[in-house]
Amino acid sequence: MQRTLIIIGAVAAVLLLVLANALYIVPIDKQAIVIRFGSAQYTVNATEKSELPNYGAGLHLKMPLFDDIRFYEKRNQGYDLDAAEVIASDQQRLNVDAIARWRIKNPLQFFRAAGSESNGVQQLGLRFTAALRGELGKVSQPDIISGQRATLMQRVRTALQAQMNTLGVEIIDVRIRQADLPEANSQRVYERMKSQLQQKISQYNAEGEGLFASITAEADAQARVIVAEANQQGQRIKGEGDAERSKIFASAYSKDAEFYGFYRSLEAYDKSIKTGTPFVLSPDSDFFKYFGNKDGR
Repeated sequence: MQRTLIIIGAVAAVLLLVLANALYIVPIDKQAIVIRFGSAQYTVNATEKSELPNYGAGLHLKMPLFDDIRFYEKRNQGYDLDAAEVIASDQQRLNVDAIARWRIKNPLQFFRAAGSESNGVQQLGLRFTAALRGELGKVSQPDIISGQRATLMQRVRTALQAQMNTLGVEIIDVRIRQADLPEANSQRVYERMKSQLQQKISQYNAEGEGLFASITAEADAQARVIVAEANQQGQRIKGEGDAERSKIFASAYSKDAEFYGFYRSLEAYDKSIKTGTPFVLSPDSDFFKYFGNKDGR
């Protein structure tokens, strides 16, 4: 009786072991391939359907001792590329730090091309470096550092995707996090940038001086025109005043010639005779005629 119980227990243990080996669970964030004698049989919870049957996530059965389960990540993953040295189109060297977001889109193709996930990641790193150097080598250093960053990242993503299609991998995004000059080139680049800035300063100074001279010359020309026009207008007004004055004098003379002569003589006395001014004239000169009497005789 005891021997029978032992046999039954042993058989039950074997059955439990076989049953445990026949069951497996595929989480919702994983995808799996069932492999039998090195050949893929079907996929479970795969992102992209292939020629093999595809089953959903959860509890599944497999052939014990014959089937092997290969699990792959279904979620998006990040890959940090170690700083790679890139030579730009202007032959300047840069240390570029980049990151890629990717996922296994076709697990069957990934299994056939890469086998393990670690091997696939290694191939991703090599192709990422090649795509980065290939695309950044087509543009100059300033464009990599400050300009066209978004366009460059899109071009690198497209180039990397073309290389990763054979692995069944989808490249979601590529980002250049940092692009620095090597330490040995920093001082040389700084001096070149300083020289370029000095050239621009000299150019701007020359343009400013030329503009100043042009504006000053134009202002001087306008001032001369204004002064000439003002002088011309002043002479015209003065001439008109003199003419009017002469007209008034002529009119006054025609009305009373003796008074006009008397008035003109008084004006001459006022302008000519000053304190301390000697005159050498004959007393009977016409200049002093009104000193004798009011009639000038």
